[in-house]
Amino acid sequence: MSVVDGLPFADEKKKYILEVLDPVLEEMVSDVLTEVPPVPLDYMIGWLRKRSGLIAVHDQQSFQSRNKALKQELKQIKCSIEEAGNAIKTEKPDEDEEEEDEDDEMDEIPESMKKPEAQMGRARQSVSAEAYGTWNQKQAFTPPVHAKSDDQKDRLKSTLQKSFMFSSLEAKDMETILMAMKEVPMKAGEKVIIEGDDGDFLFVIETGSLECIKKIDGEDKVVKTCEPGDVFGELALLYNCPRAASVVAKGDCVCWQLDRESFNHIVKEAAATKRNKYEN
Repeated sequence: MSVVDGLPFADEKKKYILEVLDPVLEEMVSDVLTEVPPVPLDYMIGWLRKRSGLIAVHDQQSFQSRNKALKQELKQIKCSIEEAGNAIKTEKPDEDEEEEDEDDEMDEIPESMKKPEAQMGRARQSVSAEAYGTWNQKQAFTPPVHAKSDDQKDRLKSTLQKSFMFSSLEAKDMETILMAMKEVPMKAGEKVIIEGDDGDFLFVIETGSLECIKKIDGEDKVVKTCEPGDVFGELALLYNCPRAASVVAKGDCVCWQLDRESFNHIVKEAAATKRNKYEN
Protein backbone atom coordinates (compact mmCIF):
# COMPACT_ATOMS: atom_id res chain seq x y z
CA MET A 1 0.00 0.00 0.00
CA SER A 2 1.38 3.38 -1.02
CA VAL A 3 1.62 6.37 1.36
CA VAL A 4 -0.58 8.36 -1.03
CA ASP A 5 -3.39 5.85 -1.29
CA GLY A 6 -6.61 7.37 -0.10
CA LEU A 7 -5.29 10.95 -0.20
CA PRO A 8 -7.64 13.43 -1.93
CA PHE A 9 -5.01 14.66 -4.41
CA ALA A 10 -4.70 14.56 -8.16
CA ASP A 11 -2.44 11.89 -9.65
CA GLU A 12 0.28 14.41 -10.55
CA LYS A 13 0.46 15.60 -6.93
CA LYS A 14 0.59 12.03 -5.64
CA LYS A 15 3.46 11.38 -8.03
CA TYR A 16 5.25 14.51 -6.70
CA ILE A 17 4.82 13.28 -3.13
CA LEU A 18 6.23 9.83 -3.94
CA GLU A 19 9.13 10.87 -6.15
CA VAL A 20 10.19 14.24 -4.72
CA LEU A 21 8.80 14.99 -1.27
CA ASP A 22 8.77 11.62 0.43
CA PRO A 23 12.49 10.76 -0.04
CA VAL A 24 13.50 14.09 1.57
CA LEU A 25 11.08 13.67 4.47
CA GLU A 26 12.18 10.10 5.09
CA GLU A 27 15.83 11.13 5.22
CA MET A 28 15.10 14.06 7.55
CA VAL A 29 12.94 11.98 9.91
CA SER A 30 15.64 9.31 9.99
CA ASP A 31 18.26 11.88 11.01
CA VAL A 32 15.95 13.40 13.62
CA LEU A 33 15.37 9.97 15.18
CA THR A 34 19.11 9.29 15.11
CA GLU A 35 20.10 12.57 16.76
CA VAL A 36 16.98 12.96 18.98
CA PRO A 37 17.46 16.76 19.30
CA PRO A 38 15.83 18.51 22.29
CA VAL A 39 14.21 21.03 19.93
CA PRO A 40 13.24 19.09 16.78
CA LEU A 41 11.92 22.13 14.93
CA ASP A 42 15.26 24.03 15.15
CA TYR A 43 17.11 20.88 14.13
CA MET A 44 14.86 20.35 11.09
CA ILE A 45 15.19 23.96 9.99
CA GLY A 46 18.99 23.64 10.15
CA TRP A 47 18.81 20.26 8.40
CA LEU A 48 16.75 21.69 5.52
CA ARG A 49 19.12 24.64 5.15
CA LYS A 50 22.11 22.35 4.97
CA ARG A 51 20.33 19.96 2.61
CA SER A 52 19.37 22.80 0.26
CA GLY A 53 22.91 24.20 0.14
CA LEU A 54 21.78 27.50 1.68
CA ILE A 55 23.76 26.93 4.85
CA ALA A 56 23.63 30.26 6.45
CA VAL A 57 24.34 32.80 3.79
CA HIS A 58 24.80 35.14 6.76
CA ASP A 59 27.47 32.83 8.22
CA GLN A 60 29.20 32.60 4.87
CA GLN A 61 29.29 36.38 4.60
CA SER A 62 30.58 36.57 8.18
CA PHE A 63 33.39 34.13 7.37
CA GLN A 64 34.26 36.14 4.28
CA SER A 65 34.37 39.39 6.26
CA ARG A 66 36.61 37.88 8.96
CA ASN A 67 38.85 36.33 6.33
CA LYS A 68 39.18 39.69 4.57
CA ALA A 69 40.02 41.43 7.86
CA LEU A 70 42.68 38.81 8.72
CA LYS A 71 44.25 39.15 5.28
CA GLN A 72 44.37 42.94 5.74
CA GLU A 73 46.07 42.55 9.13
CA LEU A 74 48.64 40.12 7.69
CA LYS A 75 49.32 42.54 4.85
CA GLN A 76 49.90 45.42 7.28
CA ILE A 77 52.18 43.33 9.50
CA LYS A 78 54.17 42.11 6.47
CA CYS A 79 54.61 45.67 5.18
CA SER A 80 55.73 46.91 8.60
CA ILE A 81 58.31 44.11 8.87
CA GLU A 82 59.61 44.82 5.35
CA GLU A 83 59.90 48.55 6.07
CA ALA A 84 61.70 47.84 9.34
CA GLY A 85 64.15 45.60 7.50
CA ASN A 86 64.79 48.27 4.88
CA ALA A 87 65.33 50.91 7.56
CA ILE A 88 67.85 48.71 9.36
CA LYS A 89 69.71 47.89 6.12
CA THR A 90 70.05 51.51 5.03
CA GLU A 91 71.05 52.87 8.42
CA LYS A 92 74.80 53.33 8.92
CA PRO A 93 76.25 51.95 12.17
CA ASP A 94 77.33 54.51 14.74
CA GLU A 95 81.15 54.67 14.70
CA ASP A 96 81.26 55.74 18.32
CA GLU A 97 78.92 53.01 19.57
CA GLU A 98 79.85 52.01 23.11
CA GLU A 99 80.65 48.42 23.99
CA GLU A 100 78.08 46.54 26.04
CA ASP A 101 78.74 46.65 29.76
CA GLU A 102 80.16 43.31 30.90
CA ASP A 103 78.68 43.61 34.37
CA ASP A 104 75.00 42.68 33.86
CA GLU A 105 74.22 43.16 37.52
CA MET A 106 75.12 46.85 37.66
CA ASP A 107 71.98 48.92 38.38
CA GLU A 108 73.36 52.43 38.15
CA ILE A 109 75.74 54.18 35.79
CA PRO A 110 78.59 55.81 37.74
CA GLU A 111 78.73 59.59 37.45
CA SER A 112 82.19 59.38 35.92
CA MET A 113 80.84 57.32 33.01
CA LYS A 114 77.81 59.49 32.22
CA LYS A 115 77.95 61.72 29.16
CA PRO A 116 76.33 65.13 28.91
CA GLU A 117 72.85 64.95 27.38
CA ALA A 118 74.02 66.87 24.32
CA GLN A 119 76.43 64.03 23.50
CA MET A 120 74.03 61.28 24.24
CA GLY A 121 71.61 62.10 21.40
CA ARG A 122 68.38 60.20 21.22
CA ALA A 123 68.86 56.74 22.68
CA ARG A 124 67.78 53.83 20.55
CA GLN A 125 65.25 51.64 22.28
CA SER A 126 63.94 48.15 21.68
CA VAL A 127 60.38 47.61 20.53
CA SER A 128 59.86 44.86 23.06
CA ALA A 129 60.95 46.48 26.30
CA GLU A 130 61.68 49.68 28.16
CA ALA A 131 64.27 49.28 30.91
CA TYR A 132 63.48 51.32 34.00
CA GLY A 133 65.86 51.62 36.96
CA THR A 134 67.40 54.17 39.28
CA TRP A 135 69.28 55.65 36.31
CA ASN A 136 66.25 55.62 33.96
CA GLN A 137 63.18 56.78 35.83
CA LYS A 138 59.80 56.34 34.18
CA GLN A 139 58.32 59.79 33.75
CA ALA A 140 54.74 60.69 34.60
CA PHE A 141 52.69 61.20 31.46
CA THR A 142 49.63 63.30 30.78
CA PRO A 143 48.20 62.61 27.31
CA PRO A 144 47.12 65.54 25.16
CA VAL A 145 43.41 66.16 24.70
CA HIS A 146 42.05 67.45 21.38
CA ALA A 147 38.37 68.33 21.67
CA LYS A 148 36.13 66.43 19.24
CA SER A 149 32.48 66.35 18.28
CA ASP A 150 30.51 63.12 18.72
CA ASP A 151 30.67 62.67 14.95
CA GLN A 152 34.48 62.92 14.96
CA LYS A 153 34.71 60.41 17.83
CA ASP A 154 32.48 57.94 16.00
CA ARG A 155 34.44 58.33 12.76
CA LEU A 156 37.81 57.94 14.50
CA LYS A 157 36.70 54.92 16.55
CA SER A 158 35.39 53.24 13.40
CA THR A 159 38.73 53.94 11.69
CA LEU A 160 40.81 52.57 14.60
CA GLN A 161 38.76 49.37 14.67
CA LYS A 162 40.12 48.62 11.17
CA SER A 163 43.73 48.83 12.38
CA PHE A 164 45.41 45.80 13.99
CA MET A 165 47.58 48.17 16.03
CA PHE A 166 44.64 49.82 17.81
CA SER A 167 41.66 47.44 17.52
CA SER A 168 42.68 45.32 20.54
CA LEU A 169 43.11 48.23 22.98
CA GLU A 170 41.17 48.10 26.24
CA ALA A 171 38.21 50.50 26.47
CA LYS A 172 40.07 52.90 28.79
CA ASP A 173 43.15 53.06 26.54
CA MET A 174 40.97 53.43 23.45
CA GLU A 175 39.19 56.43 24.99
CA THR A 176 42.56 58.06 25.82
CA ILE A 177 43.79 57.52 22.26
CA LEU A 178 40.54 58.90 20.83
CA MET A 179 41.08 62.17 22.67
CA ALA A 180 44.86 62.31 22.02
CA MET A 181 44.60 62.03 18.22
CA LYS A 182 44.22 65.07 15.99
CA GLU A 183 42.35 65.22 12.69
CA VAL A 184 44.61 66.20 9.77
CA PRO A 185 43.06 66.87 6.34
CA MET A 186 45.49 66.53 3.43
CA LYS A 187 45.39 67.76 -0.15
CA ALA A 188 46.28 65.76 -3.25
CA GLY A 189 50.05 65.74 -3.81
CA GLU A 190 50.84 66.87 -0.27
CA LYS A 191 54.04 65.31 1.10
CA VAL A 192 53.19 64.20 4.63
CA ILE A 193 56.48 62.46 5.50
CA ILE A 194 59.97 62.94 4.03
CA GLU A 195 62.39 60.03 3.87
CA GLY A 196 65.33 60.45 6.28
CA ASP A 197 63.60 62.97 8.57
CA ASP A 198 63.12 62.38 12.28
CA GLY A 199 59.61 61.26 13.13
CA ASP A 200 57.48 62.32 16.09
CA PHE A 201 54.05 61.29 14.80
CA LEU A 202 52.24 58.38 13.20
CA PHE A 203 49.05 58.60 11.16
CA VAL A 204 45.93 56.47 10.70
CA ILE A 205 44.01 56.91 7.44
CA GLU A 206 40.27 57.54 7.61
CA THR A 207 39.62 58.36 3.94
CA GLY A 208 41.74 58.51 0.80
CA SER A 209 44.99 56.78 -0.06
CA LEU A 210 48.67 57.68 0.15
CA GLU A 211 51.79 56.35 -1.56
CA CYS A 212 55.01 55.39 0.23
CA ILE A 213 57.90 56.44 -1.99
CA LYS A 214 61.50 55.33 -1.45
CA LYS A 215 64.59 56.44 -3.29
CA ILE A 216 66.12 53.31 -4.83
CA ASP A 217 69.20 53.54 -7.08
CA GLY A 218 68.65 57.27 -7.31
CA GLU A 219 65.02 56.97 -8.44
CA ASP A 220 61.79 57.53 -6.53
CA LYS A 221 59.80 54.31 -6.50
CA VAL A 222 56.39 53.60 -4.96
CA VAL A 223 56.91 50.68 -2.56
CA LYS A 224 53.48 50.62 -0.92
CA THR A 225 50.02 52.21 -1.14
CA CYS A 226 48.22 52.89 2.16
CA GLU A 227 44.43 52.69 2.29
CA PRO A 228 41.76 53.56 4.92
CA GLY A 229 42.50 51.84 8.23
CA ASP A 230 46.23 51.60 7.48
CA VAL A 231 48.84 53.09 9.80
CA PHE A 232 51.94 54.81 8.47
CA GLY A 233 54.88 56.52 10.15
CA GLU A 234 54.93 54.04 13.04
CA LEU A 235 58.42 52.67 12.32
CA ALA A 236 60.15 55.90 13.34
CA LEU A 237 58.31 55.69 16.68
CA LEU A 238 58.81 51.96 17.23
CA TYR A 239 62.52 51.88 16.37
CA ASN A 240 63.47 55.52 17.00
CA CYS A 241 64.95 55.62 13.50
CA PRO A 242 64.67 58.12 10.60
CA ARG A 243 61.69 57.95 8.29
CA ALA A 244 62.09 54.89 6.05
CA ALA A 245 60.20 56.40 3.10
CA SER A 246 58.38 59.52 1.96
CA VAL A 247 54.57 59.49 2.03
CA VAL A 248 52.51 61.51 -0.46
CA ALA A 249 48.71 61.87 -0.67
CA LYS A 250 47.31 60.51 -3.96
CA GLY A 251 44.15 62.58 -3.54
CA ASP A 252 42.39 64.52 -0.81
CA CYS A 253 42.65 62.52 2.45
CA VAL A 254 41.63 62.66 6.07
CA CYS A 255 44.12 61.21 8.56
CA TRP A 256 44.41 61.14 12.34
CA GLN A 257 47.75 62.04 13.92
CA LEU A 258 49.16 60.54 17.15
CA ASP A 259 52.28 61.88 18.85
CA ARG A 260 55.27 59.77 19.95
CA GLU A 261 54.71 60.14 23.71
CA SER A 262 51.08 59.07 23.58
CA PHE A 263 51.97 56.13 21.35
CA ASN A 264 54.78 54.94 23.64
CA HIS A 265 52.88 55.38 26.90
CA ILE A 266 49.55 53.95 25.77
CA VAL A 267 49.71 51.73 22.68
CA LYS A 268 53.21 50.33 23.16
CA GLU A 269 52.82 49.82 26.92
CA ALA A 270 49.38 48.22 26.46
CA ALA A 271 50.90 45.72 24.02
CA ALA A 272 53.79 44.96 26.40
CA THR A 273 51.42 44.52 29.36
CA LYS A 274 49.20 42.16 27.39
CA ARG A 275 52.24 40.17 26.20
CA ASN A 276 53.62 39.83 29.75
CA LYS A 277 50.19 38.74 30.98
CA TYR A 278 50.07 35.90 28.46
CA GLU A 279 53.72 34.92 29.03
CA ASN A 280 53.21 34.68 32.80
